[in-house]
Amino acid sequence: MNFVDMLLNDPIVIISFIGLATVLGICSFYVYYFLKQINEDVK
Repeated sequence: MNFVDMLLNDPIVIISFIGLATVLGICSFYVYYFLKQINEDVK
């Protein structure tokens, strides 16, 4: 439990997780956007 406690209380880890979530959100948006554009182009 000490390791999890350290991760939850360290501001660098929290900022890293926020950054990682932001990057994954942007990546998922681009995947959705390009797949949508490809489907509309075929029609």
